[in-house]
Amino acid sequence: MPRTSMSLYIRKTLFPDFSQKVGRLLTNTVDAKEPSADKHLGAVEMTTSVEVTTSTPHAWERQHADDIPLKLCQNLMDMELQASKMLTERAFTYFHSAAESLNALEANRRDWAKVSFRPRVLRNVAQVDMSCRIMGQPSSLPIFISPMAMIKLANKDGELAFARGAGSKGIASAFSTYTSCSHEEIMQCVKAEGLPQTQFFQLYVPRKRENAVELIRMARRLGFKALLVTVDTPVVGKREEDDRYKARVEYQSGVEDTPRTLDTSASEEKPILRGVHSSTLNWDDLGWIRDTWGDSGPIVLKGIQSAEDALLACRAGVDGIYLSNHGGRQLDFAPSSMQTLLEIRRFCPEIIGRIDIYLDGGVRRGSDVLKAICLGAKAVGIGRPFVYALGAYGQQGVERAIELLSDEVETTMRLLGVNSLSELSSLYVNTKELEKSIVDEIDTRPRQRYAGARL
Repeated sequence: MPRTSMSLYIRKTLFPDFSQKVGRLLTNTVDAKEPSADKHLGAVEMTTSVEVTTSTPHAWERQHADDIPLKLCQNLMDMELQASKMLTERAFTYFHSAAESLNALEANRRDWAKVSFRPRVLRNVAQVDMSCRIMGQPSSLPIFISPMAMIKLANKDGELAFARGAGSKGIASAFSTYTSCSHEEIMQCVKAEGLPQTQFFQLYVPRKRENAVELIRMARRLGFKALLVTVDTPVVGKREEDDRYKARVEYQSGVEDTPRTLDTSASEEKPILRGVHSSTLNWDDLGWIRDTWGDSGPIVLKGIQSAEDALLACRAGVDGIYLSNHGGRQLDFAPSSMQTLLEIRRFCPEIIGRIDIYLDGGVRRGSDVLKAICLGAKAVGIGRPFVYALGAYGQQGVERAIELLSDEVETTMRLLGVNSLSELSSLYVNTKELEKSIVDEIDTRPRQRYAGARL
């Protein structure tokens, strides 16, 4: 900003009554009487003009006058606000959209506030250890970057910025089947730059089994350390904000509506509305998924939303469950991950400790992370906030977001009176408010385990 513009900005912003004060000062100190005759220098030429140069803000200055510098970001919400100004409408709409009336999305945030802490005092908390293991891999914090698609909509470096940012801070990152950078490119970047190899692969199971097998083999070959099998997408949710944007673009471009027709060609699965992925995926399929993945790392089911399915997953012999309602983007009115976790604690607490539990959804604070760990979660995934950090500030934004979360986790641990994550338990939280929403009973009918079950 030119010096003149900056000066005007400071005077108007910080000292709005500057001119009035100066005017009063001059009026009170200058003699307003008519000067004596010997002071007259002659008549004023009324046609004389003085050129006054004024400075007007450039277009860029006007557009970014209220930007938030990265150094001033104090929490993840600051970054989201900046991203809403920086991202294209297409990008922000895609990442921000959620299912139908947004009830699931809003519940994700609301339910964190229904759990409060029960801190202990007079404890030596000079030393705090925030490290843990996530899906078998070491992590400096109990957080990881959740898998998301089309990250290049936010930044030209796409998923590479996630790999670099997460790696530089010692945390893991999960990558979607639908990355905007190739999976080969991501893993080559990790190896070439000497980053920790703590990347996980999120599998969306295609309609044809052979395509799923090919994806799993690719993930094995490239060195992904865990396989996250997405189980909550038999169809894609109705995300109205995103659908409305696409419809408006088509309408403005003159594209006419075309009637929906059924595909009559031979295929493994008949097409259904919004059925991008396999709509026949079931518990029996875990057998061939396990056989294909082999001993390449843990298998975690992503999208568990009930105590019944958590119990079945444990019986099926998977290594972990990932409680998630897909960021509120799939089924509206789906339970938050915290609600599902409390349901598990009530109806099948025996699985806690026998199987690793991860979750995501609405996490915005380090305090949210620790609430989940108190209730039995191993670690917490965070999605949208990292996209917003990347879109607003690039890789530096991703690293700053991790630093903010680290600060909050460390501070909250000390204020709770603990030195390590292993000390946390349900004794440190009050869940009475959220427990009001837990069901009174669950389906106890037996389910047949698939042939490869371990338990």
